[in-house]
Parts: sequence; C-alpha cells; structure tokens
Amino acid sequence: MTHSSGCLLCGADLEYLAEYQTLSCHFCGTTTTATARCQNGHYICDACHRGSSHDVIELACISSESRDPAALALTLMAHPALNMHGPEYHFLVPAVLLASYAEIKNVRREQKAALIRKARQRSEDVKGGFCGLHGACGAGIGTGIFVSLITGATPLTGCMRGISNRMTAASLLAIAETGGARCCKRDSLLAIFTAVRFLHDEFTIQLPVNTEIRCSFSHLNRECLEQACRFSPGSEE
Repeated sequence: MTHSSGCLLCGADLEYLAEYQTLSCHFCGTTTTATARCQNGHYICDACHRGSSHDVIELACISSESRDPAALALTLMAHPALNMHGPEYHFLVPAVLLASYAEIKNVRREQKAALIRKARQRSEDVKGGFCGLHGACGAGIGTGIFVSLITGATPLTGCMRGISNRMTAASLLAIAETGGARCCKRDSLLAIFTAVRFLHDEFTIQLPVNTEIRCSFSHLNRECLEQACRFSPGSEE
C-alpha cells in the first residue's frame, strides 16, 4: 500500500506550487496552507505523513465531520501507515464509530477527542492475533469498546455492561459466520455494520452508512475469500 516515492496514496509525482494554497489533508481533513501536492490533487499533511497508524487514526477521527463510519474507515484503510493486517484495526473500529456518533449527537470536540483517546487506550490491551488465539476478533471487541464508552459502562454497571457485551457478541457472531482466515479490513467492516444496526435497534440512533462497499484491497491479502466475501467486486451481495 505504501508508495516509496511520490504521493504516499497513489504514487503520482509531486508538484510544487509557486504560491501557498489552502489544501485539505486526504486522510484527516485538516486544512492548511502548503506548496506541495501530487499531480492527482492529493495532499497529505505532515502529521499523517509521519505518524504511526494509531496517531493517524486518532487525528483523523477527531478532525472528521463524517457521519458514515464505514466511509471514514475505508479512507483510513488506504493510509500507508495501516497494514493489511494488524492490531491497529482494534482501534480503528471504535474510533470511526465514535467519530460518526459524535457528529450525529453534536458532541463537543473536546469530549469527542477524549472519547477517542480512551478508545485508543483500551484497544491497546487487545493484542494482535486475538481472533485466532483467544477466540475474539479485536474488531468485534472494538464495537464493545465503543458501546461501553457511549454508555459509561464499567464492570459494576449491570445494564450497560450487559449491552456492551451483547454488542461484542453480535459483532463476533457476524465475523464468525463469514468464516475464512484473517482479513482485518473485512472483519472491521462487518463489525462496523453490526454496530450501526445495534445502535439503531438499542438506542434509535441511525448512522447513515453506505452498505454498498466493494473492496479494493484483495490483491494485498493472500487469504482473501474473493467472491465468497460480501465486499468482493464479484460478490452478488
């Protein structure tokens, strides 16, 4: 996914402008003045250019005004800091859900940022390989982190603790029923869609998610399910 020269996103040559122009970062949406972009018009800010996967996710989700968590997730999945597989997706899932939820509920930016940073802290306890070694995909656990944060659940809050666990269970079931070896991008999207339905059913909150998604990452995944995956370009779903 990473291009070693030119634009990190598409590999096109960079062009340097004679005057500063106001440009918006493709990943985090931050607007600034700059004199360089790629020939296809992509601009990537310095923070996204040099940041770790978790830094990029945090910055983008705090800055985002998107109400569609799947669209935001797909944008971040294309960032070169995010590997095809890895524990960064355990943070990606709750972060994009919190970002979209905060926009729907008009949460103050400071509170939104605090929630996303808490999700980052909690997700770091979910190590890579949890899906196979612990029987609980980190993307699914990420939806439980999301619900626990918006409800204020703790080990002592019976009702909210139960809802958070049911959220995780629903996501894990959706991931398990799809089957196949690992695909962090597929399982993250499955978890996000499950969380969107759960949020509507439990809290009557509707996130305007686009479900007509087609994957552009399959060539990077040796274990890809291809047409058996609902996100495959050749899938009938």
